[in-house]
Amino acid sequence: MATGGNAIRGTRVGAGPMGEQDHGFHADRVAVSYWDALGNETVRHFAAGISEEEIPDTIDSPHSGLPAGRDQQNPPALAKPEPYKTHLAYVKERRTDEEAVTLLDDALQQLRERRGM
Repeated sequence: MATGGNAIRGTRVGAGPMGEQDHGFHADRVAVSYWDALGNETVRHFAAGISEEEIPDTIDSPHSGLPAGRDQQNPPALAKPEPYKTHLAYVKERRTDEEAVTLLDDALQQLRERRGM
């Protein structure tokens, strides 16, 4: 007859006489729900004796990575990505020639002051 290991069949490895009370699970806790902009709910548990000011108003949602708040009706908004700008959009934003000359003169003046000329 072949046997393997010394564990009794049907028991967990490492199981012993310790119960939940020995692991600290008997402490009174308060469940706080957080919601992100996609509607995902995350529940965090805090010690019952903790003051309301110590419980954070926002956390990062593990479901989406977005910020999550305690107000279900008004969760933190989604980050708004900036639209992609084409080269022509940047060309339209360029300064006028007069502004460019003024900026160049100011930069050259500052360099001359630093060098002591």
